[in-house]
Amino acid sequence: MNVRSLSPLLIAPMALMIALSGPAAAQPNARQSAPPKASPARGGSRDSMAIVAVVNGDVISQGDVENRRRLFALSTGMPATAEVLDRLTPQVTRQLIDERLKLQEMQRRKIVVSDKEIASAIEEVEKRNNMAPGALRNRLSADSVELRTLVDQLRVQIGWARVLRQVMAGGTDVSEAELAEQANLFKAQTGQPEYRVGEIFVPVSEPSKADEAKQFADAVIQQLRAGAGFAIVAAQFSQNQTALQGGDLGWVDQTQLDPEVLRVIKEMPVGAISNPIRVPGGYSIVTLRAKREIGRDMATMLSVRQVFFPFSTKLDPTNPTEQQKSVLEASKRLSANAKSCSDMEEAQKKSGSDKPADPGEIRLETVAVPALRQVLSSLTPGKASQPLIAEDGIAVIMVCSREEKNLGVPTKQELSDKLVSERAELASRQLQRDLQRRAVIDQRS
Repeated sequence: MNVRSLSPLLIAPMALMIALSGPAAAQPNARQSAPPKASPARGGSRDSMAIVAVVNGDVISQGDVENRRRLFALSTGMPATAEVLDRLTPQVTRQLIDERLKLQEMQRRKIVVSDKEIASAIEEVEKRNNMAPGALRNRLSADSVELRTLVDQLRVQIGWARVLRQVMAGGTDVSEAELAEQANLFKAQTGQPEYRVGEIFVPVSEPSKADEAKQFADAVIQQLRAGAGFAIVAAQFSQNQTALQGGDLGWVDQTQLDPEVLRVIKEMPVGAISNPIRVPGGYSIVTLRAKREIGRDMATMLSVRQVFFPFSTKLDPTNPTEQQKSVLEASKRLSANAKSCSDMEEAQKKSGSDKPADPGEIRLETVAVPALRQVLSSLTPGKASQPLIAEDGIAVIMVCSREEKNLGVPTKQELSDKLVSERAELASRQLQRDLQRRAVIDQRS
């Protein structure tokens, strides 16, 4: 085989292809922690044991603050210099106090979050940020951030959602009359603008803390605009109920946005990140992910099957190994002989790869890699693609079906979810204010 025969088929790294990477493997079980106590930071220095705050008798140490500051710096790409970390201290301390209040309420209600749930949440953060399984854990270790710091934060986020379900009780039930009202409202708004928005909410618990919150929000924005992932920053530092979803508010209309946020969103181009926006209870940082007209969002939806043949070593296109040559021949045979998506599924089972044959429904217009989007748009359903080569293996793709859909019309479930989400956010902020008023908090300088 001519060694150059692998080179012309190179199309894109596998990491950039639709969903050719399979579901992230579960993380090793994180230790189920008791109520977080003061714990030493690196080296267990005396300073790390210093008390920063006492919340209803629970201690927050300098080590806790140090780990959280470093976690934030790591996730946003900020340099972990003393000056930068000091600038983060006030808001990080407030966040730890709020989380401790939430944790105490969880314990009072006997709400337990399992290790499996924590591992799944870490997987989800990695998936949203295109990170390999285990990559987040490794990054924390490399930067001397205790895994416990992230685990404690996720535990509170997951448990707090359960607290809200208890508080709301029947508030999660949506009647047919309410759904009908929402559907009628939707019809009346058809053709009006609708926005896909991401939000990071930085709370201001009392007026004297507003400047600290604003400075923290400014630091967040600086790093987001420098390329930090919005979803991972939101998951760690947003204080609303969408944090675990990367701050994604979904599609919202003009009536669902704070007037100040709406004013900014109307002027933003897609992909932009706002300055801090003062809203009731704090500051919002928003990003505009997409916009459309309500009820009008035509899309080309594809059902796809894929087979991935892995290389045993990284590909050098000018000098492929015998194994890589063999894999190319196997992918060519599949491309020539596969006649149905069932054939593709059977081939994937024999390929030696754990990647899924079915990556899920794909919206053609959102496929980020132009070359791949062209392949998918030109493929006749039931016909396999030519081999698509990357440094870690070769993929063959088949389109099973292609359908034009209007994604702008919400289902009953989506309308119900929107109502419940709005109620949960209101309940969360009210309960947080109640906990803060009743708490005994000794914050030390």
